[in-house]
Amino acid sequence: MGWRGVRTVLAVTEHLRDLWIGTYPSAGAGTPAGRGEGVWRVSLDPETGRLTDPVLAATTPAPSFLAVDRRADLLLAVGEDAAGTVTAFRTAGTPGSRTLDPLGTVPSGGADPCHVLLDPSGRTAFVANYSSGTLVVLDRTDDPAAPLGDGPVQTFGHTGSGPVTERQEGPHAHHAALAPGGTHVLVCDLGTDEIRRYRRDPQTGRLTEAGVAATLRPGSGPRHLVFSADGRIAYVTCELDVTVAVLAWDVERATGHVVQHVPALEEGATPAGTPLPSHIDRVGDRVLVATRGPDVLATFAAAPDGTLAPAGQVALPGAWPRHFAVVEGCTVVADQVGDSLTVLRDGAVSHRVPLPAPACVVVA
Repeated sequence: MGWRGVRTVLAVTEHLRDLWIGTYPSAGAGTPAGRGEGVWRVSLDPETGRLTDPVLAATTPAPSFLAVDRRADLLLAVGEDAAGTVTAFRTAGTPGSRTLDPLGTVPSGGADPCHVLLDPSGRTAFVANYSSGTLVVLDRTDDPAAPLGDGPVQTFGHTGSGPVTERQEGPHAHHAALAPGGTHVLVCDLGTDEIRRYRRDPQTGRLTEAGVAATLRPGSGPRHLVFSADGRIAYVTCELDVTVAVLAWDVERATGHVVQHVPALEEGATPAGTPLPSHIDRVGDRVLVATRGPDVLATFAAAPDGTLAPAGQVALPGAWPRHFAVVEGCTVVADQVGDSLTVLRDGAVSHRVPLPAPACVVVA
């Protein structure tokens, strides 16, 4: 290859964005783990909205949610199973050829871990265990052979339930997030209709239980949340009543109260299946929400006071959009039941590639 060819390859590689994709077992969530599922790598060209062919980077049971520490070249993957685990991987390589090397697996401290959050201090990781309803703290270590130590160093559980008896028989921790200002870690509890609050030590990353930050309406089932740019508004997908809750947020006190519940689907839309809102994210003053069943990605426009108004929705070609990531103007959607990744660009589908039971998309 001549120098001109080398420069062309380098130019193409430079603008590719590598993504890590977590997956479920091929038969879907709740089926036995350990039958070939793993973490995949795929590269996105944001200029065209196209993906490269996915590559299986590591085989590991039910890595349904991932978190990346780019400074430490580290990826964490939960193992969503009754005997919950968290596995650490060392990342290496350049865009288009990154690799994963397993560094060890520890217990997640509960059943069916479905979310992991890295503390910005780099000292700890927080794991939400869905079935047991617990939040667990893992210490990060400098030991390359055991970067998560021996397992949980703190475990927080509580009691409670909700009116949707088949889904809210007890606590179900679904998502952990850092509160604006970094003073607290918040957990969306689908089972108790609460956002629970834990005071964070900025030096150690350790937590102290601090009660309930916000209570949502009964039977709403809070799942994921995202904050406005100024931290004064929290947007929460509510899986059970198919809404997005808008909360006025007190940054200093780390508390919120509901000011609006807006339907997650456009008015008059006829769902093709039971609608279950999943992931939520924000781009500027727009809020994006994926809903499984009808399989749509909805956009909401935020008013100056933070309340939302529908601003259109896109029907997705893949089934069961569980998670998505916005990458330089492209939205990459994990279609869990559709066994595919779908890319939206400029409001339309730009590309789609097959991949078994994708559940999570994170930028490498």
